[in-house]
Amino acid sequence: MHELIAVGNDIDAALEIARKLNGISYINDQLDATKLPFRTLVRAMTDDPSQLNGTNDAGSYLAFSRCIRKRPESAVAGATSPGITAIFPLLHHPDFTHEQADSHWRDIHAPLALKHHPGMWDYTQLSIVQTFSGTPIDGFALVGFKSLIDMKERFFGDDHDRETIYNDVATFADSNSPRRVITTEIINKSRPPVPETSWAQG
Repeated sequence: MHELIAVGNDIDAALEIARKLNGISYINDQLDATKLPFRTLVRAMTDDPSQLNGTNDAGSYLAFSRCIRKRPESAVAGATSPGITAIFPLLHHPDFTHEQADSHWRDIHAPLALKHHPGMWDYTQLSIVQTFSGTPIDGFALVGFKSLIDMKERFFGDDHDRETIYNDVATFADSNSPRRVITTEIINKSRPPVPETSWAQG
């Protein structure tokens, strides 16, 4: 499923444009966000990137979305979804091409994430197909948790989980990838359809 993605820093614009396009917004509303690469991410199904103007001061992209694990709790359209979503921007490892890193992320890392992140209750990979503006990015991982405490305490189950994930990420992702952004999600209509491809759920 292809979507347009915009990342930026104007919370009001992100909320308004996502609402107009029946899209999904992810918002970080912490007071001091100066060290974050962006504060908002908007996902929308539209063939006109200009409709995301105002939400894309940090970048706009065409992405292929892969739903690896579907959130177990439904969300009310237009209301903040339960839980939190951590967004991890991804740059490919210098020894890999974009295609090689993306294949590894999809085929090798996704099953490991399902197995070694016990608190993760949803997981979507946004694989970037084209960069329209901003910093070139290879992907965004959207990782959902029941709560911020759950993310902090159940991101890994034990040291083996941590070592497995860290070692795998180091093989396909650049260590200089931008830092994660913790957000809340608002779905204005519905989530994009879940693809037929399925991953073993750990």
